[in-house]
Amino acid sequence: MTRNSQESTTGWMMTIPALAVVGTFSLYPALDSFLLSLHRIYLGLPTIGQPYIGLQNYTMLMQDPVAQQAFLVTFGFVLLSTTLEVLLGLSIALVIHETFSGRGWVRAAILIPWAIPTVVASQMWRFIFNDQYGLANLLLFGDQVSNYVPWLASPTWAFLAIVAADVWKTASFAGLLILAGLQVIPDELYDAARLDGATAWQRFRHITLPLIKPALLIALLFRTIDAFRVFDLVFVMTQGGPGDATQVIQFYGYKTLFTEGQMGYGASISIAVFLTLLLLSVLYVRTIGTTLFQREPA
Repeated sequence: MTRNSQESTTGWMMTIPALAVVGTFSLYPALDSFLLSLHRIYLGLPTIGQPYIGLQNYTMLMQDPVAQQAFLVTFGFVLLSTTLEVLLGLSIALVIHETFSGRGWVRAAILIPWAIPTVVASQMWRFIFNDQYGLANLLLFGDQVSNYVPWLASPTWAFLAIVAADVWKTASFAGLLILAGLQVIPDELYDAARLDGATAWQRFRHITLPLIKPALLIALLFRTIDAFRVFDLVFVMTQGGPGDATQVIQFYGYKTLFTEGQMGYGASISIAVFLTLLLLSVLYVRTIGTTLFQREPA
């Protein structure tokens, strides 16, 4: 056996356990969900003998006005929350990248919201926006109870409330990713720019921003995927209400599966979410990532 063959065999032997884990816990559930989506199956009834209906569940999904509304709410949530998180994360990263007394404590404190479980953070924000004893009304109106606003009973305010809760919790994670990009920029570039008389804005625009674009892409991609899969935040704070104002597609899939018991239709929603995320990821990498990671001409 040649050396290359030995290295190839060793590489496969080291990779197979990881592939087995991925196949068992990721690929198999996805394949099983896809097979479920091809049948009309109801929770509590035996799955054997349930009719095979092909792609009818997907046809129903495309024609379902509630699902269309849920997708629109989800895309709006993703667009607003991801934009705010990346911008706020960039600001956080720029601040904690600087050298100052107590920087380590500040970095640790900034990560506390991200470390709090989402269910706990969601419950906290639900209390903050409570219309009777919430902190938001107390800070805005004090003891003028007649002016208190039922935040989570208004479609607009309820949507903005879940966006605010998500931004508060995960902007620090985006900042951590961007900080990793900042720390690999050589200090010599900034020193040379200062010698040339560049202002702080010029250094940020021509040195910092171009060199952290890969980190920004990673933060944007991770946060888009995570925001599109939001469920527990909506489940705790609004239950998709009022009406369908905050009903994201993951929550609609949950209700379809476990409340209505439509396992086949619910599985088709999960597959649709997976395909949408796959398309978005490819779109990010092909349209944004290609221009970021390509080498500059010599």
